[in-house]
Amino acid sequence: MASGFFITFEGGEGAGKSTQIERLAQKMRAKKYDVLLTREPGGSPGAEAVRHVLLSGAAEPFGPKMEALLFAAARSDHVEQVIRPAVERGSIVLCDRFLDSSRVYQGVTGGLDPAFMEALEEVAINGMMPDMTLILDIDPAEGLRRAAVRRGAEDGPDRFEKETLDIHQRRRDAFLAIAAAEPDRCIVIDALAPPAAVEDVITAVVFAALEARAPARNRQAAPA
Repeated sequence: MASGFFITFEGGEGAGKSTQIERLAQKMRAKKYDVLLTREPGGSPGAEAVRHVLLSGAAEPFGPKMEALLFAAARSDHVEQVIRPAVERGSIVLCDRFLDSSRVYQGVTGGLDPAFMEALEEVAINGMMPDMTLILDIDPAEGLRRAAVRRGAEDGPDRFEKETLDIHQRRRDAFLAIAAAEPDRCIVIDALAPPAAVEDVITAVVFAALEARAPARNRQAAPA
């Protein structure tokens, strides 16, 4: 490839993003692709320093605008220090959450002005739009149940998991609205299906996209 490929995973709590992104990375590495696996908030030293502040809820008392600014600062560092250099050297970047999470969590359910969010996004990503976004869609009640099982009885919900079911439903609707508005970038994946079935669908769509853009002599078959 002349340049890399940037794929983001989005969706509500408990949709299985972390599991599926790890499985895709393993399959791609087995096919000898150069893969960088990263996440938000975090992914770079500067952004990781902000991660705990955001997920612990320490910034919550200051309101959604403060949280949006912190996410944007972390994202800008992540983009310039990690994502852009990797894409420019030809790597495939897989990122667990990116700009659509800010659009949904701070923009839609945070009630922030769309113009403010658009300006913040423009500065934070500086042109680094994903080539493909996989939106893992799940009923919020089931997603929260899965999230609770995943973290175990000893750990409580994080800043965003603890919010009401109505808010989680609004977030689901917002992710689906983004997918409908940007069909060339976004693909909705039914995350209620068994993990192996979800994995098969993701594998098929990602390898098809890579196959379509690779020179004929360099094409690699998708795994069965």
